[in-house]
Amino acid sequence: MARRPLPRILTDSAPIARGREFARTAADGAADVFHPLITITRGLRRLIAAGRRRWSDTPKERRGSLLFLAAGSVVAVALVPYGPVLALVTVMAAAAWAGREQQPAEEPAAGPGEAETGRLQALYEALVPYFAIEGDPSPLYAHDGDWESAFTEYAFDEAGRPASLTLRYPAYFTDGDAASRARIEQVLYAKSGRGREYHFAWDEESNQLTLTVLPPLPTDIAAQRFVTTHGETVLGFTDAGAVQRTLPVEAGEETRDVPPVVWRTGLRSTEPHLLVLGQPGAGTTTLLRSIALQALPYGDVLVIDGSGTGEYACLAGRTGVMGVESGLSGAMATLEWAAHETERRLITANRARQAGRQAPDDIRWPLWIILDRPSALAHLSAAEGRDDPQQLLHVPLRHGRAAYVTVVVADQLDCAGLLSEPVLTHTRARVVLGPATPEDVQAVLGAPPHTTPAADVPPGRGYARLGSGPVLRLQVPATPDPYDDATSEAHRQAVLDLLPEPAAAMGEDATEDLSAAAGLARSDGTGRTDDAVAGSAVPGAEGGTVAGGAVGVDVLFGGIGPAAPSVPDEITDPSGPAPAHRTVDVGRAEG
Repeated sequence: MARRPLPRILTDSAPIARGREFARTAADGAADVFHPLITITRGLRRLIAAGRRRWSDTPKERRGSLLFLAAGSVVAVALVPYGPVLALVTVMAAAAWAGREQQPAEEPAAGPGEAETGRLQALYEALVPYFAIEGDPSPLYAHDGDWESAFTEYAFDEAGRPASLTLRYPAYFTDGDAASRARIEQVLYAKSGRGREYHFAWDEESNQLTLTVLPPLPTDIAAQRFVTTHGETVLGFTDAGAVQRTLPVEAGEETRDVPPVVWRTGLRSTEPHLLVLGQPGAGTTTLLRSIALQALPYGDVLVIDGSGTGEYACLAGRTGVMGVESGLSGAMATLEWAAHETERRLITANRARQAGRQAPDDIRWPLWIILDRPSALAHLSAAEGRDDPQQLLHVPLRHGRAAYVTVVVADQLDCAGLLSEPVLTHTRARVVLGPATPEDVQAVLGAPPHTTPAADVPPGRGYARLGSGPVLRLQVPATPDPYDDATSEAHRQAVLDLLPEPAAAMGEDATEDLSAAAGLARSDGTGRTDDAVAGSAVPGAEGGTVAGGAVGVDVLFGGIGPAAPSVPDEITDPSGPAPAHRTVDVGRAEG
């Protein structure tokens, strides 16, 4: 039986193709004709969705006022001539704008360019001698190897230099050895571009090293009142990711938040005393001046300028400044008084605790002893056959925290070997300013810095470490001497605004009476003290006695306690009244 052929309409493909072409053309024409309507519909749908989100985000207590505002708008539109027509045109225009087809953002080119690839390959080849060993069956680093397997993340700056880099290293690399780490960091520093500061973060658990280029620390922050509480002192400012706190500061005409390095003192402090070392002109005196200005609102300050250059002349005669000494005799007498005052505070606080009472106010009023350049005083004392003045700091350093006494010592980095053992033992808060090698920083702070040294070191730039914490980059706020001719007017006014009012002048006769009643030790020019006076009992503020000539604020000023003391404008007799309450000419060095 013969098979019947299929109809022609099913075997001829030309009509089917023409039908498809006609349908496609009709669809394209319809899309062009209805494109405005499609756009407006899409825009209305987006506007409605946005309105629903706004309604959901509006608190329930505010929805009534929102409805009232919408109803009032509708009534106003209805009453305005041609209002409904204008409202309809506005809604259509907004829908057309919201429903337009937005072009997708262009995706960045995948992978580095030719120049960046060359830099990464050079870094990889430079690390091969340090990360490759013989006998490794599958080396991660090998000559003519693939850098993509070793470098997991990378970024470049506008100049084409690496801005950040994360690399993997073999597990057998001795990443716990400081010398091995230093070699790798030196290679990356040299190959990534000198003149910048790099931070190296070693992840020993994952065998990864992250290199990050650090931005320069701000140098436009001047002295000002920082938002801190009692017992907190701002040493300077550091990187954003190094601390978990920011402070609002004024820098020029703007106010911004910057991360500070805050040093805490007081009974609960684990590092109650501070040691500052630096090169000449690095900003150690600036830091001490900044600390003194921050401490004056909350305590009394005693300044000893070993260099005798008059850098602290702006503090002389101010309320809360108990003395500014620059000569050897005055410094020795002042430090001896500070030791007796620390003992008196300890005895008074111990008696108060035994009696079940709180320590008196004058004991809880902080006393700051700021000593600049003790090595210069040690040299002078050795030339005159006297004891090292630093030995008098043993009691304030050892027992100062319990007596609310804080000691701040600053000296030059090359004179660190002349510092006494009590100073090096009890100053657990350390600061290094100015150009310094990683070895010097580690010798002072006890840990190496995780950043490379800066090519250009501005004044006040260095590193800080509080106790056993990490080593932080530090930039000290600009606190220059306001009496220096080279100081700018803005910085001079900033420092003058922070200085307290001058203390009320006290007559010389009244000063002598107070000194005689207090039984202060006097220096006779040979370093000896009057035993009869120094060993006499002195009446205390609470009616008790203090042995050994230990005199405090409450004794000298009638038991007022934390009230700011009054000092004379000038006493020229070097063997005059109490050294802690005597203002001398800071530009003149004795001995």
